Amino acid sequence: MNILITGCNGQLGNEIKLLQSQHADWTFYNTDVNELDITDQQAVESYIETHSIDGVVNCAAYTAVDKAEDNKELCTSLNTVAPAYLAAAVDKRGGWMVQVSTDYVFNGKHYTPYVETDTPSPDSVYGSTKLAGELGVSKFCKNSMIIRTAWLYSTFGNNFVKTMIKLGKTKEQIGVIADQIGTPTYARDLAVAIMTAIEKGIKPGVYHFSNEGVISWYDFTKAIHRIAGITTCRVKPLHTCEYPTAANRPAYSVLDKTKFKAAYDVEIPYWEESLKECIDKLDIDAIV
Repeated sequence: MNILITGCNGQLGNEIKLLQSQHADWTFYNTDVNELDITDQQAVESYIETHSIDGVVNCAAYTAVDKAEDNKELCTSLNTVAPAYLAAAVDKRGGWMVQVSTDYVFNGKHYTPYVETDTPSPDSVYGSTKLAGELGVSKFCKNSMIIRTAWLYSTFGNNFVKTMIKLGKTKEQIGVIADQIGTPTYARDLAVAIMTAIEKGIKPGVYHFSNEGVISWYDFTKAIHRIAGITTCRVKPLHTCEYPTAANRPAYSVLDKTKFKAAYDVEIPYWEESLKECIDKLDIDAIV
């Protein structure tokens, strides 16, 4: 099986690369923008045909949520148009596609975990373009899986966990939002979930995946500092209105994972266990 990975230098793409040695019978084509511009339809079609691609895992996206409000054209190109190109090209070969999406397709006004059949209602450019991307992939690739996730972090790149460690080491006090509720997702766990789905055979449809449990950004930060051994920084809870941003954030973005767990017969780790695993891999002293 020949598998195309896009966005291979991002958090999820890097985690998927670490798992590839476990699948010696699969050939992976790891690409980022330098290897394949997914916004170029002709380039996408040529690459997928030339390399006889059987499946695509699209980890590429425009994820700068606040900047997206002023860069709608670029955000749309990466999050909406490009996934449709990938979907159509791989479908032409009778292949499958995994499209990674986001909790931002919801407006966050729920009080119970979102299920896949809940009606999306994005409240940001980022969320709107990601939802349009989902619809395009579903339309153009019959054998496609949309997997929505939230609060992604890893040992790679810049993310909330690394930022809170850095601030905790350098600041006496920081303020963190306490009235936005969700679930952190360790990119390693999401990568394992995607590989499991490929192994067992892609079952088309929309799925939710995050780690288990529910927490605020404030409580998440307290846990990060505790696990990282940071004791000199006071974390102050903030209301969303005290920390204005260009894009609206979902106040409640907990995702129900029942469908994914049933479809692929998996257990999902609790968020704090995964956070400990990630922090154990980090060089805390090098984060400055």
